[in-house]
Amino acid sequence: MSILVILFVALLPVAALLWYIYKTDPVSEPIQQLSRAFLYGCLIVIPVGAVEELLSLVLAPFLEIPLFGAIGEGFLIAAIPEEGAKLLALWLLLRKNPYFDEHFDGIVYAVYVSLGFAAIENIGYLYTNIDSLLAVGIMRALLAVPGHYAFGVLMGYFYSLYYFVNRSQRNKTMILVAPVLAHGIYDSILFVSNLTPTFGAISFFCIIYFCIRLHKFCYKRIQNHIHRDNMYFGL
Repeated sequence: MSILVILFVALLPVAALLWYIYKTDPVSEPIQQLSRAFLYGCLIVIPVGAVEELLSLVLAPFLEIPLFGAIGEGFLIAAIPEEGAKLLALWLLLRKNPYFDEHFDGIVYAVYVSLGFAAIENIGYLYTNIDSLLAVGIMRALLAVPGHYAFGVLMGYFYSLYYFVNRSQRNKTMILVAPVLAHGIYDSILFVSNLTPTFGAISFFCIIYFCIRLHKFCYKRIQNHIHRDNMYFGL
């Protein structure tokens, strides 16, 4: 199968969400800055993958315990390294960025970093599942890619909340804790679904319910920051 087909299937949902968050921004960020954010997200895939492989080896005895292993893999192997790397990339991007001057900007940049990561991850998944490209592509377009988008919204929301509104320890902690919790719960539900057919059936309904609630929560956070920008900057 052509690599162009793989790239198209992998990147189409990413491009759609990038466009959505770009058009939602009342004052669009410079394309150069958004490209940097996306590139940072792409570049962290390799070191994150190495860390995840190392953690898998170190934690292998614990991950063999069925239920604990699924949850441990969701949080320790996936959520913490990936969201930690995204936060580092976001911090490097925003620490001296003169364009980071509105509440909604944190969400925009965090989503671009997160979707940069999702783009490379998606290409890898589809390339290694080429025999079921369409099925895997649809599932990831409906769940995994929007998941990374939502994790980015959470990180960016609390990043701006801490930076512009209230520099409390809680807000500072939630910059990482919120996306890690969402990511860890999401992955844990998926990993638990592989244990038994019964777990699989229950997990199917759980992941749908969780994703709906997560995206509703993220939509409200987006509207909150847009409202703040309207109030403070007259946008």
